[in-house]
Amino acid sequence: MGKFVIIGLGNFGFYLAKSLSEEGKEVIAVDRNKERVQRAQEFCSYAVAGDATDKSSLESIGIEKEDSVIISLGDNISASVLVTLYLRDLDIQNIYVKIISEDHGRVLEKIGAKEVIFPERDLAKKMAKTLSSPNLIDYLPLTDEYTIVEIAPLKEFIGKTLAELRLRNKYNISILAVRGLVPETLTMNPGGSFTVKDSDILLVLGKPDDIEKIKV
Repeated sequence: MGKFVIIGLGNFGFYLAKSLSEEGKEVIAVDRNKERVQRAQEFCSYAVAGDATDKSSLESIGIEKEDSVIISLGDNISASVLVTLYLRDLDIQNIYVKIISEDHGRVLEKIGAKEVIFPERDLAKKMAKTLSSPNLIDYLPLTDEYTIVEIAPLKEFIGKTLAELRLRNKYNISILAVRGLVPETLTMNPGGSFTVKDSDILLVLGKPDDIEKIKV
């Protein structure tokens, strides 16, 4: 993968650019607001004040085919659509766009966005899952059918081996890994002899309905 180009340095774009830079990635940031650009210059490989809805300005950035471009232009729907169209004209394949509504996302997917990002919706879903299930720590939806969750073990799991628990037979779920907190350990693909402790976090793969059965 090439560099990451962030178009729009509002809160989402700014912190995404900063986080990618902290991960050691090459990041180019673009925004019309010079103050935002100046803030981003501290950690980005290159930050430039410019209008991405001006095609010539967009071309001058030097975006290459293998680069990933993230568009975060707030509630300016027309601008996000226009920039996405220009990027497709430049044969950019990896286009990710922050959206403000489901309809906004449908339009962008039709014109060539690889993926749309709806932070408010996704955070709300994640928070609802966490609030409704006290032992659920984190979750990652893979498809409509399967998801991966991090959960604290039920009280009846503690002190038993995975073979004794027979989770695959009883609940149709698989334990991908166990993260120990005391001491800090990570056991990938644990075997049947692994004994669950109260300080363990289970990384579980399964269908949402099956996972519900082992949540408090």
